[in-house]
Amino acid sequence: MHRYPRNMIGYGPRAPDAAWPNGAKIAISLVLNFEEGGENNILHGDAGSEAFLSEIVGAASWPGQRHWNMESIYEYGARAGFWRLHRLMHDLPVTVYGVATALARAPEQVAAMQDAGWEIASHGLKWIEHKDMGADEERAQIAEAIRLHTEVTGQRPSGWYTGRCSMNTLRLTAEAGFDWISDSYDDDLPYWMPVGRDQHQLVIPYTLDANDMRFATPQGFNTGDHFFDYLKDTFDCLYAEGGEGAAKMMSVGLHCRLIGRPGRIMGLKRFIDYANSHEGVWFATRGQIAAHWRETHPPHAALRPSTLTKADFVARYGGIFEHSSWVAEQAYELELGPEHDTAVGLHNALCRVFRSASDEARLGVLRAHPDLAGKLAAAKRLTAESTEEQASAGLDALTDAEKAMFSEMNSAYVAKHAFPFIIAVKDNTKASIVAAFKTRLENDTGVEMQTACRQVERIAYHRLKELLP
Repeated sequence: MHRYPRNMIGYGPRAPDAAWPNGAKIAISLVLNFEEGGENNILHGDAGSEAFLSEIVGAASWPGQRHWNMESIYEYGARAGFWRLHRLMHDLPVTVYGVATALARAPEQVAAMQDAGWEIASHGLKWIEHKDMGADEERAQIAEAIRLHTEVTGQRPSGWYTGRCSMNTLRLTAEAGFDWISDSYDDDLPYWMPVGRDQHQLVIPYTLDANDMRFATPQGFNTGDHFFDYLKDTFDCLYAEGGEGAAKMMSVGLHCRLIGRPGRIMGLKRFIDYANSHEGVWFATRGQIAAHWRETHPPHAALRPSTLTKADFVARYGGIFEHSSWVAEQAYELELGPEHDTAVGLHNALCRVFRSASDEARLGVLRAHPDLAGKLAAAKRLTAESTEEQASAGLDALTDAEKAMFSEMNSAYVAKHAFPFIIAVKDNTKASIVAAFKTRLENDTGVEMQTACRQVERIAYHRLKELLP
């Protein structure tokens, strides 16, 4: 048995109606990353200088040295960029991703954030890479970030975004008790992530594309207009989808030292003005989005086939292929994951086993099916699934003449092909079943076995749809 933990389906075709307040078509989350004073620096006990997200193209860390140019770029964000952004967005709901040590070195800026009513979430203890950090050390840093953040701002952070993650970050932050976490870029809507067997963590996905970090990366933004155009196109797409009843969320990622430059900030201003010119736009902090989602779309414990024990899996799905539990037994050993927790996904796994089986094994599945309106039906010895399926097309209420006709066709079909006539009754009416019966009696056995196998798969799909989304 192997389980694949990545969730590659998300909401799939079943995305919920976000039901934003006042019928908004789109929720916009403006996020200001405050990292200045928390970046790599030997003054902070780090091994070298910072090398990430700055104006210096191809910057590299200077081991054991201070990098004055790099430091001054970060300082610009705190000294000038922050205040320019504060003036622009003072009256808007903004979420700050605050690095705890950076906040501790910026009491004036923290007071200004609080004066504006901005939400201050945690952006970790330091703005450093975590990929090589052990789980115990990262857990300790998360705890210290919470402690310091609470000391500096007077309030424990309710949300979290690390940014430069390790493979343990999502699990560790989920354990730390946040209302929401954002170290994910995998959706346009919030969602609940299972944590263990009985708990769920709210994830509010973030963005790296509608993000001013692309001013400091290859194939990025060069001007404020580039930034505005990209934000506008993102908004237009999501706003149109919201008008079609599929409201989404748009995150905008900002950094004091990047978008805070005078040659760039006008692109942000143009976007804010553009979004405000539309009706049905909800600017919200991530905390407000989280509160809405928790009230409107609370978590629920859905059955997840990929997490079942083998005994439970086979007990639930062993009858999907008629009297052929071996299909479910072998499917359980496949690489299952969240994609197989839906009717379509689990159907695919079961069909893979069926399709790869020998002709003899598949013939056994065909022969396990009852005749349509045959002796087993008359004796009420069908499985519950077969009974319900045959009744759906009225095969449980045939006239004597119809019973005689089905009996004659069943006998002729089995005599020719050596397995019963199989059709997905739920796709048909009594008339179309009779017509298919007469047509398929003329097929050769090779063609008919292929047809019958496809019908077996279709019957399995209908049965799974009764059990799973």
